[in-house]
Amino acid sequence: MSVKYLTLSFGFLALAGASVGAQSQMDDVEIEAQKITDQIFMLEGRGGNIGLCIGDDGAFLVDDQFAPLTDKIRAAVAGVTDGEIRFVVNTHWHGDHTGGNENLGQAGALIVAHENVRKRLDPAQFKEVMGRTQQAPPAALPVVTFPNSLTFYWNDEKIDVFHLQPAHTDGDSVIHFTKANVFHMGDLFFNGRYPFIDVDSGGGVEGVIAAADRVLDMSDPSTRIIPGHGELSGPEGLRAYRDMLVTVRERVRNLKDGGKSEGEVVAAAPTQDLDGKWGDRSERFVRAVYRTLAGRR
Repeated sequence: MSVKYLTLSFGFLALAGASVGAQSQMDDVEIEAQKITDQIFMLEGRGGNIGLCIGDDGAFLVDDQFAPLTDKIRAAVAGVTDGEIRFVVNTHWHGDHTGGNENLGQAGALIVAHENVRKRLDPAQFKEVMGRTQQAPPAALPVVTFPNSLTFYWNDEKIDVFHLQPAHTDGDSVIHFTKANVFHMGDLFFNGRYPFIDVDSGGGVEGVIAAADRVLDMSDPSTRIIPGHGELSGPEGLRAYRDMLVTVRERVRNLKDGGKSEGEVVAAAPTQDLDGKWGDRSERFVRAVYRTLAGRR
């Protein structure tokens, strides 16, 4: 089975969160709300971390995990606010971040995302970009898209949403709650673990490094950063992640420039001394770095 097929399967299966099997796997999941400020929370369950902004205008969500978890997510939101969920901003298209779109969209929330997120979710366009003809239902699609950036003035917050160069995918957005000094980076940041870089969705390691640099340049010691996966962080955690990315990129580049094939680079174990800290998915990561540097998509 090819690496590309594995990547396609990952995205497709992640979006199949409403199946009976997926429901049974979600029965024991609990959604926990971690307070960051009086208005900003991080919700943890299964899938990508959710950002929540509350206030008089209503609840504002960043990502929504899997469809079978929607009722639990609603209950967690109701535990901290009486406001209805009015907006959902998707950080990218993967199903562990967009699986609840259909449920929340049907309930009246407006789904917002970068234009490439809609393109990758839309059945009418999906064949063109991923070779499949069926994907998310219409109610799950973003109803507001943007090419570069947009700003919400909501709950007495200024919420900046901005797209970056292809990184985790080609449709990544960072959400910045400017008054609260909180970022949600989606899967541009896997805190304490090797990232998944979806090369087949336009991603690349250079963009992930650039995204980390962008947020670090906008941060100060009091900044809080919600990662796509892992614990709530600050600039120190993001900086360590960025340094790891650079280290691995340079090691893979040196091996590749020395004539090593992708398989030979993997066999050389360029992350061996890092695996104890960053986890056991180094092969997938190394292959993605190699494919980025080789210009493969």
